Amino acid sequence: MKTKLISLSFFLVLVTSWTMAQTLYRTSVGELSFFSKTPVLDIEAVNKKVGAILNAGTKDLAIQAKITDFQFPNKLMQEHFNENYMESERFPTTKFAGKIKEEVDLSKPGTYPVTAEGNLTIHGVTKPVQVKGTIVATATALQVNFSFQVRTADYQIEVPTLVFDKIAETIAVSGKLTLAKQ
Repeated sequence: MKTKLISLSFFLVLVTSWTMAQTLYRTSVGELSFFSKTPVLDIEAVNKKVGAILNAGTKDLAIQAKITDFQFPNKLMQEHFNENYMESERFPTTKFAGKIKEEVDLSKPGTYPVTAEGNLTIHGVTKPVQVKGTIVATATALQVNFSFQVRTADYQIEVPTLVFDKIAETIAVSGKLTLAKQ
């Protein structure tokens, strides 16, 4: 319950900081996935409960995901991910808050290559990042697709030497968000 209140507060602060004249797009069912490839083991997980909001006028973008909502094909992997690596009780969410750099008119249908610059918080560590992606705009929605790399060491995610060869140092992250016009 506390996590839901924090998540709601995060989005309410962003929404109220934007003027009401701006067009907002949002979702609570976006998808965020990651993939770790090593010669010994491939690990992948997906979270289909990702919240996001984009202000089309200011190009401000916020994305938030609850760590425990990542689903793995193997329940033991999911347990180790939450308890040993991500410490999801201590760091329950990951979030991005930033702005799209390009001057694009998202009110006009089309496909736009974009770069979002902002701060990414994982495992309680916040770092500036640039994320490349594509936005497909229609009259009622925005389809946002993006991908980037995350180094576990940058976010103080410790990998024990016992399993070091099973978890990649750099994790591929991708996202698919369908944001509805509000």
